[in-house]
Parts: sequence; structure tokens; C-alpha cells
Amino acid sequence: MTRESYYERTGEHHYKPTAHAGGAWNTDEQHFSPLAGLVVHAVERHLATRPGKFVLARISYDILGRIALDECEITVDTVRPGRTIELLEATVVIGGRPVVRARAWLLTVLDTEVVADSPHERLPAPEECTAWAMDEEWNGGYVSSIDVRRMPPTRKGRTAAWVSSPVDLVGGEPSSALASYIALVDTANGIAVQQDPTAWMFPNLDLTIHLHRQPEGPWTGLDTTVSFGPSGQGLTSSVLHDLRGPVGHAEQILTVRPLEGD
Repeated sequence: MTRESYYERTGEHHYKPTAHAGGAWNTDEQHFSPLAGLVVHAVERHLATRPGKFVLARISYDILGRIALDECEITVDTVRPGRTIELLEATVVIGGRPVVRARAWLLTVLDTEVVADSPHERLPAPEECTAWAMDEEWNGGYVSSIDVRRMPPTRKGRTAAWVSSPVDLVGGEPSSALASYIALVDTANGIAVQQDPTAWMFPNLDLTIHLHRQPEGPWTGLDTTVSFGPSGQGLTSSVLHDLRGPVGHAEQILTVRPLEGD
């Protein structure tokens, strides 16, 4: 039986999105969440040709413009090579135009188990949270593809949720736990909304993820806070979790704008 996927490979560096990658603000655009995971998938393919053992410590994405639901090309270059620290840059191109640039800091693997610790408390398990039909509030193929378990929001802009997906990242090829995990992180901006998305727009311009531990699947945990400022800016901040506990942080800057009436 053929499994569903967010992307199909069409060349060495080319991928075609499926309907499952459809965006929440516009269904003819890609939701950024699976694309973020696809970039990590491409970075890991690039690393497979290099000697040494590195882990992702930070990846930052800048969204340069509209991400059409069309075939994309992802290229990865080494900006700063090293034996213990490396910096890579990935560029996503659609229709001949760069739409995303990402930079990834990689660190060599060391044994620091004796000092491993985090002050952030573990989230309640997914089975302790309430199933949430996110597609009743948001549009798009991506939102319809995911399983969301959410804690009851205590106020606007504040909640925690678990997200998983039965959909593969790239059809017919395995993806790592890291790429699959990161493919769900951008969901954060839709789980703890400050305002009704039919009255206000608040898309993110970027996504930055810092990791102190490599996450494991199949659930991505998001302990999320959303703040809106008085002059058009917003910020979505999340402590990231897997089933073992906290793994890092994610930040998204938002452009907050009222939607025009009919």
C-alpha cells in the first residue's frame, strides 16, 4: 500500500509538494511546517557525504516571499567548515526565485550526559490532552493531515499541544526523526492564537529553532505563548518537547494585520 507524503522527489535536488502541504492562509501556497522539515531532510542528505558526526544545534529560516504550491529546488552549501563546528546554508527556489534561506549550525557529538538537565517541566502526555480538530478553525491540506492533542487554553495566546502526522515527508524514502519532528514545529503559530484568524492575519516571517537535545518522534510537543505588540509585530515562542521532555525552543516573528471586510 502506497503511503501518503507531503512531497515527491522529482530530481536530485527537486521536490513537488502534494495537496497535504497546502497552506493555512492560502490553500494554493505551501504551509511552511512541512517545508521546514524538507530543508532539514536536504541538509542531512548533504551531511551524508561528509566525514564526521554532527548534530543540529540551531536552524533559522527566513521566509522571503510567497511559497507557491509548486515544485521547489533545495541547494545546500557549507559556509563555515570545521572539525567540531560547521555552518550550512540551504536555499529553497520556486519558479527561479529564492523563497526561503536557512542557516544551520552543527556541533560535533560529545558525551555530556553527566551534566544534562533542563528546568522546563515535561508536558502532560498526548493521551492526557484533548483531541482538537484544528481544521475546523484553519484551512489547508497540511492542517487537515495532522493529529493535534491540545491542553485547554487558559487565555488567548497561551496553550500547549502535541502534534503528529501519519503522512511521510518525502514519498518512497525514509526521513530522520529530526526532519519529521521539525516538519511539525511551525504548527505552533496556529495553536495558541491571540485573535480570530478570519479577522486578523498574523503569518510568520521566520522560524528559528534551538536544540539542546536531539528530538525523537512521533510527537512534537509545543508549549506555546503568542504576544501581539501595538505596532504590527507579534511573536510566537515555544518550548519544544518530545515524549522524554524538553528539547529546545522555537521563535517566530509575526506580521499582524487586520483583514479587510467583504
